[in-house]
Amino acid sequence: MPQLIFINLPVADLSRSIAFYEAVGATKNPMFSDDTAACMVVSDVIHVMLLTHDKWRTFTDRQIPDAHASAQVLLCLSQDSRAAVDAVVAQAAGAGGQVDPNTTQDYGFMYGRSYADPDGHIWEVMWMDPAAVAAGPEAFTADAGVS
Repeated sequence: MPQLIFINLPVADLSRSIAFYEAVGATKNPMFSDDTAACMVVSDVIHVMLLTHDKWRTFTDRQIPDAHASAQVLLCLSQDSRAAVDAVVAQAAGAGGQVDPNTTQDYGFMYGRSYADPDGHIWEVMWMDPAAVAAGPEAFTADAGVS
């Protein structure tokens, strides 16, 4: 069995968050969802657990930060093309997400944008040119002007 990742996020309004994540392509797994949490399947190995604040507090005593004002993590998902990156960001915008809370990155071989969900959690969406990946690190630094 491949290793799975479950990203746990505290959310203020579970229904709103489910609708948002469905709008950007995730599907709800009802087997691991109830009125306090929703398991949103992003891929075969990536799952986002949306947890009400009360449910979140059963896992940790740490304060829930205001993700609109601070960032503890930046989550990044790859796409198959630059156009797919733009399409996902457009879907997020249409679902009420904040578009490009971080600066767009365009290094030629790599293109990335971002959106914030309704609770302020930032998702980066990126594409990397497969030819540049195959060419190795030298292609990255040459295209990006990095030495």
